[in-house]
Amino acid sequence: MSKQRMSKSARRAWAGAALLALGGLVPARAELPAGPHAPPPAVLTAAVPATAVHSAAVRPTQPAALHPATAPIAPGSASCTAPAELTRLDHPLVRTAQRLASGQPLTIVAIGSSSTAGAGASSPAASYPNRLAIELRKLFPGREIRVLNRGVNGEETPDMIARFTTGVLAEHPQLVLWQLGTNSILRDRPLNSHAGEVHEGIERLKKSGFDVVLIDPQYAPRVLAKSETTGMVDQIALAAKDANVDLFHRFAIMRDWYLVQHRSFEVFVSPDGLHMNDWGYACWAKVLAASIADAARQPVATAAEQGTP
Repeated sequence: MSKQRMSKSARRAWAGAALLALGGLVPARAELPAGPHAPPPAVLTAAVPATAVHSAAVRPTQPAALHPATAPIAPGSASCTAPAELTRLDHPLVRTAQRLASGQPLTIVAIGSSSTAGAGASSPAASYPNRLAIELRKLFPGREIRVLNRGVNGEETPDMIARFTTGVLAEHPQLVLWQLGTNSILRDRPLNSHAGEVHEGIERLKKSGFDVVLIDPQYAPRVLAKSETTGMVDQIALAAKDANVDLFHRFAIMRDWYLVQHRSFEVFVSPDGLHMNDWGYACWAKVLAASIADAARQPVATAAEQGTP
């Protein structure tokens, strides 16, 4: 059977694999190092910024298996869930989909600061990029999927852009996950200058032909203590909308854990009040994997029908 023309049985087999349910996670490890000025969580929980609610573009109903599972990440731990309206990506991941349809290896680069590097977790294996690779392999069994961790502690947006050539472009990925904004908030950087930096970075990534997903700041006590947090979250959302790239709403999802699901910060935030812990990184990865699979599923199915390599 040629790659150009897949049989109906092969297409059905591939579609079945892509729709496998998300399994439970085993314990998974982890922005700017915690400083002595961090205010206590008890003070911060009273003042919770309200940011715009994510309104995803209307899509056909997706199989339940592609939405985050409710199985606990570890025995006795909280279940990992998030509302579909917050997890669904607005744009299909076309290049990712084509790669999966062709059966070729999929390369994803996760670039960001310390919450990408894995600060706050118990081991490097528990960082979100490592957990994401595991979750995606569950969703696409038999596929060669690698997620490269390009997180560097303490970096801001210009620092990351400066690393695009060696840390991103050199790897020739199909998908780039760009986590940004938190350290600029913590250092009280002006939002006006940051807006231009975000647009510059997005354009560089798009010109290189990658699928792009932005990831906004975490919902954590030390982030909530800053007055520009809501403005940063809104700015990143606007940049993604203007550039027609996807945005993973980490801030809103974590806010849902706290305000709607009534989980304490101790469940998903490390003791420094800033970084995520093992559970937080593992659940982030699980939800993001489902979002990626959902955004790639329809384009992949279409590519398979048409015999697109």
